[in-house]
Amino acid sequence: MKNTPIAKQIVDNVVANSGIKNLGTASIREIKKLINLIEEESKIDFIRMEMGIPGIPASEIGVNAQIEALKNGCAAIYPDIDGTPELKSEMSKFIKNFLDLDVSPAGCIPTVGSMMGGMAGFMTFSRARNGRDTTLFIDPGFPVQKQQHRVLGLKYETFDVYNYRGDKLKEKLESYLQQGNIHSIIYSNPNNPSWICFTEDELRIIGELATQYEVCVFEDLAYFGMDFRNDISQPGKAPFQPTVGKYTENYALLISSSKAFSYAGERIGMLVLSDHLFTKEYPDLIPYFGTPIFGRAIIYGTVYAISSGTSHSAQYALAAILKACNEGKYNFLNDVKVYGEKARIMKKMFTDNGFVIVYDKDVDKPLADGFYFTIAYPGLSGEELLQEFLYYGISAITLAITGSERTEGLRACVSLTPFEQLPILEQRLQIFKENH
Repeated sequence: MKNTPIAKQIVDNVVANSGIKNLGTASIREIKKLINLIEEESKIDFIRMEMGIPGIPASEIGVNAQIEALKNGCAAIYPDIDGTPELKSEMSKFIKNFLDLDVSPAGCIPTVGSMMGGMAGFMTFSRARNGRDTTLFIDPGFPVQKQQHRVLGLKYETFDVYNYRGDKLKEKLESYLQQGNIHSIIYSNPNNPSWICFTEDELRIIGELATQYEVCVFEDLAYFGMDFRNDISQPGKAPFQPTVGKYTENYALLISSSKAFSYAGERIGMLVLSDHLFTKEYPDLIPYFGTPIFGRAIIYGTVYAISSGTSHSAQYALAAILKACNEGKYNFLNDVKVYGEKARIMKKMFTDNGFVIVYDKDVDKPLADGFYFTIAYPGLSGEELLQEFLYYGISAITLAITGSERTEGLRACVSLTPFEQLPILEQRLQIFKENH
């Protein structure tokens, strides 16, 4: 057996002292902290695949607009809870230009990252109708959204979509919706971590059932436009980002600035409510928010209580970015296509060395290459593989924490692996193969 790049004793000592009871259920941030400690102790750089941090610089359009806003004194002024008029207008135009949906500026709400948009939505919708107290997750998905439910004491149910693609999705969804306790459905598209992308037929199924059973669909578009099999970068021209909004009025979009615009550090995202949902009245909201109108309740009740508004300067930044996109002056997908290129190369490295892709198909199409992919090694559980990876200077997270039933797998993120590190990754995978 060849020596591993990092001594087993170093890794085992750091893990033992980390306070992590079970690597298989450790959160993304816990794994990140653990890897930092191992790097510090071993003096060896990891191949960092655990956290979805943008690997390219932030949009200069946003940076320059934010600096100008700060110079003009916005830092001393509380932002409006529902967002600056400039940003709300550009958000509405962006939704029309890149999703082909008509949404009024009133329903376009800036949030402290799209994570906050989801949290505000869960908190409000769980109180909209008595007896409707449960969110349905179409998994796998972003682990933090379930953590939000646990922190808030909210109920959720979940199923892994792997075996329920196409027509099978309808029967599976309906088996939950018929119970009468579901207030919302949530999924990501493209999917974190599997990188599957729902087809138009699947989105139609979700949308029609949402209308039939009067539930809201939270469509998490954190990786907006990053199914690189289709180029949606031209404003006002097909193809558009696929969305459930074509098939139901009961939708809320969660759009991040972190990935598509590399603007993760300023924590600004978009919660976009359909006009129907924004104006809809739910009398059961009155005891909590003093109003039955959903849009008013979520802005002046939940968003106000959570954050008292989103960073003023970041709103000016995002407004400038969206304006440039809307006017065709900034092709936001050109920069991020590098993630798809790296995913293609890295997946081949893993499969050439005995690994398998866990979520390996996208109905009848080849799986997209993008921000994430999923891997497993025959004979090892996800937790065991993650533990062994530490000795080889490779980090990831288990699929178990994403709601996946494929507990043999790991999620690999490509963003923080520079091209110059790829030969090191290949060398470490070869050693891993020889040792197994």
